[in-house]
Amino acid sequence: MTSSRTQSSTPFRDLVTHFQSGSIDRRSFIKASAALGVSGGIAATVATSVVAQDSTPAASGGADPAARPSVGTEGQTRGEGGELRLISWQAATVLAAHSASGSKDTYAGSLIMEPVLTYDPDGQIVPLLVEQAPSVDNGLLSEDLTSATFTFLPDLVWSDGEPVTANDLAFTWRWVTNVDNNSVNFALWDAIENIEAQDEKTAVVTFKQGQVTWATPFVGNAVGILYPAHVFGDDPANTNDEFLSNPIGTGPYVVDEFRPNELVVYAVNENYREPNKPYFDSVLFTGGGDAISSARAVVQTGEYDYAWNIQAEPAVIDEIRNSGEDGDIVGIQTSTVEAIYFNFSDPDTEVDGQFSEVNTPHPFLTDPAVREAMNLAVDRTLIAEQFYGAADSATANILSGSDVFESPNTSWEFNLEEANRILDEAGWERDGDVRAMDGVELSISYATSVNPVRQNTQAVVQNSFNDIGIQVALEQVDSSVFFSTTAGNDQNFAHFYWDIDMWSSGPGAPIPPNYMSKWYSGEDNSNIAQESNGWTGVNYQRYINPEYDELYNQLLAASSPEAAIDLLISMNDLLILDRVVIPLVARTFFYAIANRLNQENMQLDNDWVGPFDNVANWNVVDE
Repeated sequence: MTSSRTQSSTPFRDLVTHFQSGSIDRRSFIKASAALGVSGGIAATVATSVVAQDSTPAASGGADPAARPSVGTEGQTRGEGGELRLISWQAATVLAAHSASGSKDTYAGSLIMEPVLTYDPDGQIVPLLVEQAPSVDNGLLSEDLTSATFTFLPDLVWSDGEPVTANDLAFTWRWVTNVDNNSVNFALWDAIENIEAQDEKTAVVTFKQGQVTWATPFVGNAVGILYPAHVFGDDPANTNDEFLSNPIGTGPYVVDEFRPNELVVYAVNENYREPNKPYFDSVLFTGGGDAISSARAVVQTGEYDYAWNIQAEPAVIDEIRNSGEDGDIVGIQTSTVEAIYFNFSDPDTEVDGQFSEVNTPHPFLTDPAVREAMNLAVDRTLIAEQFYGAADSATANILSGSDVFESPNTSWEFNLEEANRILDEAGWERDGDVRAMDGVELSISYATSVNPVRQNTQAVVQNSFNDIGIQVALEQVDSSVFFSTTAGNDQNFAHFYWDIDMWSSGPGAPIPPNYMSKWYSGEDNSNIAQESNGWTGVNYQRYINPEYDELYNQLLAASSPEAAIDLLISMNDLLILDRVVIPLVARTFFYAIANRLNQENMQLDNDWVGPFDNVANWNVVDE
């Protein structure tokens, strides 16, 4: 099924028109956009694009980039804070972002390695390793959005003391786009035509075409991480497996000890560019266990300072929050969506040593009627109310949480009667508990990570699927296994050796091609997770749709934010109406935080970056 979006006048579009005409300046445009619920990042991106298309004085006002919060850091001494203790129920497998298997890896690596640019809480681009973020206003971004110039900080060095150079950026591009390296970020960096080092510190990036998403390869700790050319011998064919577990970076810490799927111990990077940072002299990052125990270890026992992603039922959250004196649990609404994913390949047939082989279709999930019936059999309101605590968090979209790109064209319904009717009409006959057709039974495996909320959700969905004649075998996999692509592990979400699975993800940018690449098949299906690419393709569902691929390519080439937003909504609609995925809820993320930590520097309101993006500025409150 396909969908289209009618472009019509909206308050935001009218505002853009006024800005284009020069009747309001940039500052007024961004303020008015915020009043309409449009994030500062999207508004700023629109403003930049309008300047590129019409560089009139009225439309070319500038804005200084926002600095990351650093409350109380003035006058502190590096390392005076002792040990910082972090815990997450998802343990890191590797630490190098361009080979990461998920956020658990990029987050652990973000204490060591940094991106060229980052985002502030409004989604506005902030320079990190360079003197300025390119813009049309400052002349570092061409008006046609086909080139950008970066000048690295003059005294910036790697943790081993070697200077950071423009060649490091050129090398990172060459390494990520070397297909033999199986980088998870290949598609995003492949938008670059060339990177030339003009001098030791200045790099000129040329893009294959002008695009509003020009900054995507350089931003954030999942995509924009810089690699040191000298550590690889300036050879993009050097896979450097040691780098996966002991990377050299520019961040505030270095690896002292790493036990994959268990823990990371960090020591201070003595070459970090700010001499009074970081405040903590070491970090212990423990992985594994479960979310509830992690929260208790912060709030009740004080063993840890911070626990990530406390996914637990509302009553449990409240009980922990009210029963301890060492910390608190903080909830932040995000654009992350918990969803059920269909496998479009057959997880039960082995082909050339692998299951879920891309050219082996699923025996019944390729039937739109089956997916439609399953979609109708999921009670999102019950799941949201009982397990997430907010009935209005139920969603029909995989792009959710922003008025700008949340589609008005979709809806969801819980209707078992209609689901049964659809299966009846499609020829799936019910003789007993399980429907079948031509000897094929509607019997599925349904996997997710070990977590009480997810197990409760599984039980609700299983009961409803049983009611429409679909037999369900539930599987729960420890998170350290489910989210890990370590060699020899085939029980993970990338291999996807089940019929359906369930987990959460969300956009990491105001305009998120990285997020939307999960359904892009790529040239010769290169973006589909398979043995041939070491399971680094991010299309885990093995979904192949030329129409979606074309929309994705248009998104990469979009020359205006308006066009990009229209494309995002069209892509969302295609996926939802084709029943590729069943979105459940737009999640509130909960974090357990020790009372001693200064929350002002933790960027808890920044949905665009990882939780440790500003760890160099973490410190404690005054006692």
